[in-house]
Amino acid sequence: MAENLKSGEKTNVMRILDSRKIPYDYYTYQPDPGLTGAQIAGLLNKEAGMMFKTLVTKGKSGRYYVFVIPVTDELELKKAAKATDEKYVEMIHQKELLPLTGYVHGGCSPIGMKKAFPVFLHSTAESLDRICVSAGKVGWQIELKPADLQRVVSYRSADLV
Repeated sequence: MAENLKSGEKTNVMRILDSRKIPYDYYTYQPDPGLTGAQIAGLLNKEAGMMFKTLVTKGKSGRYYVFVIPVTDELELKKAAKATDEKYVEMIHQKELLPLTGYVHGGCSPIGMKKAFPVFLHSTAESLDRICVSAGKVGWQIELKPADLQRVVSYRSADLV
């Protein structure tokens, strides 16, 4: 069951947005590892096309990159490499995610990572009024304008899927 809570509980992502006076809505749902992004969109009564997932990769150079793409799509690694000017990029192993970003699988947000990595947002987001990304905790999502996301995470737009 989806909820739009207005209690005092907040994630680090929400505290960062609050500190910058960036407006957002947030939603919670009962986490289930079997849920797809499209199913989560349904639980939240949102269009699947406005729901984005955050993926972390490592390039041939050893640098890390963050990609934010629609939940219904898969990251095309060749397009990701082209966007980063790397020979290739590969997904990091799930066990690397928490120590590298501070987030667990299913709760990774482009906002508030331990270190600032280059962020790339799939170009379809530019045509949307609002997008949803993880609020930094499994079962939590934030909804905000892409321009407001740009205010807190300096991203580049690219064709990634």
